[in-house]
Amino acid sequence: MDSWEKTIKARLWIYEAPAPWYMITVPLKESTEIKKKFGMFHRGWGSIPVIVQIGSSNWKTSIFWEKKGTYLLPIKKEIRKAESLMNGNELTLTLLIQNLV
Repeated sequence: MDSWEKTIKARLWIYEAPAPWYMITVPLKESTEIKKKFGMFHRGWGSIPVIVQIGSSNWKTSIFWEKKGTYLLPIKKEIRKAESLMNGNELTLTLLIQNLV
């Protein structure tokens, strides 16, 4: 299986819920590429495992498909704290997808 790696810019936003989630929407162009190349390997809730790098932080997580045609990337508190991230910040991050078979 091929790997896919891209550096993207996106804005951090809050998904309002009883326990709010901080998210990044993967841009449509990159989401379309991911769906086309890896969509058939999705897991529960349309998720695809990824490795993310923001600043000096690297971690394994998943992106989640949404009906709007994009993927959502949750950003956990540990990463937000380590990188001093706040709602509305525009971020540069690298997404890596590999070894999905």
